[in-house]
Amino acid sequence: MSKFIAQPAHSLSGQLKVPGDKSISHRSIMLGSLATGITKVTGFLEGEDALSTLKAFQAMGVEIEREGDNVTIHGVGINGLKKPSEPLDLGNSGTSIRLMSGILAAQDFDCELIGDESLSKRPMGRVINPLTEMGAVIDSNDGKPPLKITGGQQLKGIHYDLPVASAQVKSCVLLAGLYAQGDTCVTEPAPTRDHTERMLKGLGYDVRVNKNQMCLSGGGDLTATEIQVPSDISSSAFFMVAAAIAPKADVTLTGVNVNPTRTGVIDILKLMGANLSLSNEREIGGELLADIRIQSSELKGIHIPESLVPLAIDEFPAVFIAASCAQGETVLTGAKELRVKESDRIQVMADGLTILGIENEVLEDGIKIQGGTFQNPTQMIESHHDHRISMS
Repeated sequence: MSKFIAQPAHSLSGQLKVPGDKSISHRSIMLGSLATGITKVTGFLEGEDALSTLKAFQAMGVEIEREGDNVTIHGVGINGLKKPSEPLDLGNSGTSIRLMSGILAAQDFDCELIGDESLSKRPMGRVINPLTEMGAVIDSNDGKPPLKITGGQQLKGIHYDLPVASAQVKSCVLLAGLYAQGDTCVTEPAPTRDHTERMLKGLGYDVRVNKNQMCLSGGGDLTATEIQVPSDISSSAFFMVAAAIAPKADVTLTGVNVNPTRTGVIDILKLMGANLSLSNEREIGGELLADIRIQSSELKGIHIPESLVPLAIDEFPAVFIAASCAQGETVLTGAKELRVKESDRIQVMADGLTILGIENEVLEDGIKIQGGTFQNPTQMIESHHDHRISMS
């Protein structure tokens, strides 16, 4: 177990570039591997989750070269993956197991997807159900990993209404749709991150988007390209909050991904009164980037609009810290999804805030936080092996 000690800072200032976006890094490996030709990726995130995806595709016969955050993928084509010699260990990566389930459900070989203790507790029925409807054969441990996928199934396209807004489930179904007979359409109840759709288009695949519905036809091909991964807005959120709550702070984050389906954290912090601005906005490879400047702010508590919840689902642990330093009460509802992340992020954050002297009330689908002053903790705060809890 690792232990970290945080100490107060008297000021926070400077310019920094946060490492690459995790969501885009995952997808660059998956789609680059299925493309025909050589895909070159710059800015790849060298974190354990993205590396789990990379190693899994290497295990399926894809030649991938990595030098720092530069990755070269020798694509094998849409039907070029080979049977791995052992189960694919995806560590703690929910993105890897859910998106890859869609791809592997259509292969002509059997495979097994496993993960660590945390991943083995996460619900997979949300991808198993639509994939089964498409014709996949998947065995699980009561809806949880490991997943045993039987190869040689001919998938058929479906029209699927997401019961809960989830980019991972949407992407899983669309990736399975690449191999399915006919059209595959996914309708979502609220906008979620659209990196899969953007990257498919960037690799030459026809994806039809009509408001909250995404459709594609099976049987096409992906063409290799160059992918530049912008800085991860989820990782940037910690620095945004730190600058907003620290005295005499002035921080600029460069080249951050500001895809409209990911900027909920920016909208929430602005509603709370954060002194935050965007500049140098540009588009690279179908993704929007900007430099973000954050200065010391007088934050106020708000009732977070539920419409912003899917657009900030990974950033709420950091938002809870901002709420703890705000004047008044902050209320979050409609965020039950937080309970099935790497940890139960509602309960775990509530426990940590209580240790720090912040009054809070846990709700079934959210939390109420009373702004206050952090107290010296009298016991260790347990992160439950959740990186976003640790960073918060």
